[in-house]
Amino acid sequence: MKVAGEAMRPLRGSAQRDAVQVIDQRLLPHRLQLETLNTPQQVFTAIRDMWVRGAPLIGATAAYGLALQMRLDASDDALEAAADVLRTARPTAVNLDWAIHRMLRVLRPLPPAARATAAWDAADAIAEDDVAVNAAIGRHGLVLLQAAAERKAAAGRPGPVNVLTHCNAGWLATVDWGTATAPIYQGHAAGLPLHVWVDETRPRNQGASLTAWELGQAGVPHTLIADNAGGHLMQHGQVDLVIVGCDRVTARGDVCNKIGTYLKALAAHDNGLPFYVAMPTSTLDLTLSDGVAEIPIEDRSGREVTHLSGRTAAGEVVEVCVTAEGTTAANPAFDVTPARLVTGLITERGTVAADAGALRRLMETPR
Repeated sequence: MKVAGEAMRPLRGSAQRDAVQVIDQRLLPHRLQLETLNTPQQVFTAIRDMWVRGAPLIGATAAYGLALQMRLDASDDALEAAADVLRTARPTAVNLDWAIHRMLRVLRPLPPAARATAAWDAADAIAEDDVAVNAAIGRHGLVLLQAAAERKAAAGRPGPVNVLTHCNAGWLATVDWGTATAPIYQGHAAGLPLHVWVDETRPRNQGASLTAWELGQAGVPHTLIADNAGGHLMQHGQVDLVIVGCDRVTARGDVCNKIGTYLKALAAHDNGLPFYVAMPTSTLDLTLSDGVAEIPIEDRSGREVTHLSGRTAAGEVVEVCVTAEGTTAANPAFDVTPARLVTGLITERGTVAADAGALRRLMETPR
C-alpha cells in the first residue's frame, strides 16, 4: 500500500539479510517511524510490546527473528531456544506458532552451515505468501461487497456500501493489503462506492490510530465511531455488512479476535446483517474446537485501560490517566465469537461457512 504516495510495507527485510525494518505502530497516527531490528531479542520485544501487531504480521516478523538468529548462531540449541522464546511473545494469535513451525520444518533437517541462507529465504517466502493470500482474500471479499451494492440498489436505497470494521485488520496488520480491508481497498480501486465505519477499538485504539490512518492514506471514505455506536448504526440501517479480521479460528469455526468483536457479531445477528470474518488459512487452528473454552486469551496490562496517549495542541505526544487514583483495571485483549454468529469466513481459497465440515473440506481441497 502507499503512504503519502510512496509504496510502503510495515515489515521489510534488508538487502544485506542482516536486519529487518518495521513501522513502530505505537507511534501512529502522530508519527511514522521506522525501526531496525538486528537480533531475535529485538524481534521478540517488537512483537511483545506491539511495535508490530496483527496475527499475519506477527508471524512474518517472528520468521525473520529466527532468520536473524541463524546469522548469529545456527546450532541446533540456538535454533530451538530462539523458537521457544519467540513463540511466547504473544499467546493468542496462532500465526506466530504457525510461522515458527514452518521455519523449523525447513531448518531442522539442514546442517548449521546452510541454515542462514535457507532461513532468510523461508522468511521471505512467508512474507510474500502473506501478500498473495491477502490479495486473494480481497478478491473473494469484493464479490460480497458487490452483492451488497446490488441488494441496496434493488431495495431502492441509494448511497455507498457501509462496512463496519473492528480493530485493525488492514495492511498494517499484515505484510500488505490487510485481511478485512483487502476487499475494501480492491472495491475502492474498482470504483465501488464504499464507506467504512471504523470502531475506535478500546483500549489501545487500533481503529482510531491505525485503521482510520491507513484508510485516509488510501482515500477511502470513512468515519470513526465509539466502540458502542455500532449497534445503534445497525438499528438505523446505516450498516450493510460487518467485516473483521481474526487471530485464531477453531476447527468448528469459532472466531477469536480483538475484544469487542463478539458484541458486534451479536448486534449484527439481532439486526439481520451479514457478519464476515477475513481468515487466512494460516489462522485456522484445527487442534481446537470450542473457542470459548480452549483459546488462550491474552491478559494485558491494566494501564492500557487507565491511561491514554494523544497529541496536544502544541504537537507533543503525551500519556494521561483517565481514572481515579488507585483504580484497578482488567484488560482481556481478545474475545471469541461463536461460529453460529458468523455468516462466512473469507479465505484465500474462497468464502466458506463457519462450520467443521466446510473447514475440513476447505483444507482437504488441493490448492
